Amino acid sequence: MNARVKGVFRGLTPLLLLAAAASLDAQVSFDRLVRAAQEPHNWLSYSGGYFSQRHSELTQVTPDNVRNLESAWIYQLNSREPTSTRFEVTPLVVDGIMYIVQPPNDIIALDAVTGRPFWTYSYNPSPQARPCCGRVNRGLSILGDRLFMGTIDGHMVAVDAKTGKLLWDKMVVRPEAGYAFASAPLVVKDKVIMGPAGGEYGIRGFLAAFDVATGNEMWRFNLVPGPGEPGFDTWQGDAWKTGGASIWLTGSYDPE
Repeated sequence: MNARVKGVFRGLTPLLLLAAAASLDAQVSFDRLVRAAQEPHNWLSYSGGYFSQRHSELTQVTPDNVRNLESAWIYQLNSREPTSTRFEVTPLVVDGIMYIVQPPNDIIALDAVTGRPFWTYSYNPSPQARPCCGRVNRGLSILGDRLFMGTIDGHMVAVDAKTGKLLWDKMVVRPEAGYAFASAPLVVKDKVIMGPAGGEYGIRGFLAAFDVATGNEMWRFNLVPGPGEPGFDTWQGDAWKTGGASIWLTGSYDPE
């Protein structure tokens, strides 16, 4: 790297020193999630912030110096899905720790500076899981010191961000009926919100909210109306039961 580019990156030194000394003590409050734009050195949710702009305010990399970037480290995944070549996760970065998911549902905590792994949580999905478009996961959410993940066999799990220990595991939907969770959950206050994939198999889509402490389902909103619900009269016969309306991407949220 030439002297000009070294000068550009010199401003990163305090941040890197902080990250190198980081411990696994993630404490991501709801207020931090609301004000995520004030922490451009972190990436606290799937889209970087509640408005889903997926834009970083960091300025060290510019059109003038980007061609001079070099690899800092490489982490080789050890997926139990050797036939899968799909990797769609957006990492979370929290105070120097990077959290990723390797196919199908293994959570890994890495040192964001060195790539050194801290821990791995391995989840074994049911053999009945049959997501249409790859046995993959797009990401996690975090609140406090808990990471949340949907699984390809229809479970929601919470894992300790410091140790990788499973905190709770809740079965939400049946994979044999075509349901799967592939997108990253959305945390809002004390709830983690998620919806299933599976429109290709004729599921009935919904959004559901789960208590972050227990995993208990707090509410569910069906995206295809049933009897007595507004819009039900627009569906013929029993078509509403297999109307699809699956959830493909993590939603946005306006705190105001």
